[in-house]
Amino acid sequence: MTVAYLFGTFFFLILIGTPIALSLGIASLITVVLATDVAVNTIVQNAFTSLDSFPLLAIPFFILAGSLMSSGGISRRLLDLANVLIGYVVGGLAMVTVVASMFFAAISGSGPATVAAIGSFMIPSMKQHNYGAGFAAAITAAAGSVGVLIPPSIPFVMYGVVGSVSIGSMFLAGILPGIILGFCLLIIAYAISKKNNYVGTGEAPSLKDVLKAVNEAKWALLIPVIILGGIYAGIYSPTESAAIAALYALIIGVFIYRELDLKALYKAFASAALTNSTTVIIIGFSISFAYLMTLERIPNTIASFITGASENPMIILLIINVFLLVVGMFIDTISALVILTPILLPVVTSAEIGMDPVHFGVILVTNLAIGFVTPPLGINLFVASGTGKVPFEQISKAIIPIFLMMIVALMVITYIPELSTFLPDLAE
Repeated sequence: MTVAYLFGTFFFLILIGTPIALSLGIASLITVVLATDVAVNTIVQNAFTSLDSFPLLAIPFFILAGSLMSSGGISRRLLDLANVLIGYVVGGLAMVTVVASMFFAAISGSGPATVAAIGSFMIPSMKQHNYGAGFAAAITAAAGSVGVLIPPSIPFVMYGVVGSVSIGSMFLAGILPGIILGFCLLIIAYAISKKNNYVGTGEAPSLKDVLKAVNEAKWALLIPVIILGGIYAGIYSPTESAAIAALYALIIGVFIYRELDLKALYKAFASAALTNSTTVIIIGFSISFAYLMTLERIPNTIASFITGASENPMIILLIINVFLLVVGMFIDTISALVILTPILLPVVTSAEIGMDPVHFGVILVTNLAIGFVTPPLGINLFVASGTGKVPFEQISKAIIPIFLMMIVALMVITYIPELSTFLPDLAE
């Protein structure tokens, strides 16, 4: 009965358009009142105490860093560099969007932030060059999904905290899978552009043009080196690296690029505060929701069902992937990570499957990254729609072939574990 109250209320609230955070909190509250002997204040206590975590401080700082980079001219210079490198080929602007998103992902850690920063430049530009509006927004939304795989990554921070897995190892593990996902997007962008005759922006660049673009973007390109280099050199923790990234973005935007005036600073801090407040509420109520699931032994039930479906580890992984893809259609990434990690991590690390928890973290985040572009939730689709002023229906149709290519990348990442474990093992 408790399960019926918890999930029935949650999905009903989702279907009527209630925000995810409120759906989680209200469902937990109703379940506690009507179906358990747990004190009502447990919901608030769990929500509050879950936020008392030093590693979680990385999230607001990475959000702030991404906001400062977007407002301070860093994203524009990365776009200029990507345009010089690849903008001249067939479908050049679409491919620039993917490459620029991979660059920006390495300094923002957020999928929606990447879509907003890159899409504000690239979607109008693609429309101006006669690219289909739906395709322009769809490839931008998909490219933003790379942002949660290439470090730093806010979902990797959450997975590390909830699953007690090294955040530094997760950052390293996401590099090769992120590149693979980006490469798959480049392939599909080229194929669609070739079919629709979406031309490049000009002639191949000279060495001088490339060197000039690299010089302009050098301060932006140093950010991943500072973040990851400091972590693996033992100078600071992943949480401290987030604060350093925000400070670095502030210094570059104010004193070097000089594009962060008081108005731009206010806008960047306000945007980061709004995004972080939403994230914090979701994390808190997700913990309360997960607590009630644990109380009713729901994780054990789901684990038994999955392991009982087949004795073949490859089939079990396929079932888990399908399950996660469906979850990603309805639940945001942070909530899904908090709720599903305690359920699925013991399953995949059991003797029957024996998966490395770092590899599973990459699979989990990749699935949820695809959820960014899967209706009806598909937050990247909504961000791209708003940023590029493209009807949601057009994006939903155009995303289909791109979605299928992302599934190909997911299968490669799932069944070749070395792609995720090679760099963390090398670092050890």
